[in-house]
Amino acid sequence: MTTITRYESGPRMSQAVVHGDTIYLAGQVGPTGETVAEQTASALAEVDRLLALTGSDKSRLLSATIWLADVNDFAEMNSVWDQWVDKTNPPARATGEAKLAAPKYKVEIIITAAKA
Repeated sequence: MTTITRYESGPRMSQAVVHGDTIYLAGQVGPTGETVAEQTASALAEVDRLLALTGSDKSRLLSATIWLADVNDFAEMNSVWDQWVDKTNPPARATGEAKLAAPKYKVEIIITAAKA
């Protein structure tokens, strides 16, 4: 039987769940009131922290789903993403526009990764 381990769990969700050698992260957002670039950088810093907590890193990304409140912010988000992503091991990725949980959020990043 494969073990499921949950990290930073609350009554509604966990920030990370590990099932076997696969890591699933909850959607990460940056602090409100910041630009798309700043929110992206903050969200990716949290991705780095959670991956380290679960025994992985960005070189082990399997997939990324990125939601933007406004698809016109695609280039601004990518300016940060392109500096952060492991260019040797980029994940499968999808980006779309969606109404996020609150208007103050401009970007949300959801990651699936493999354990190191």
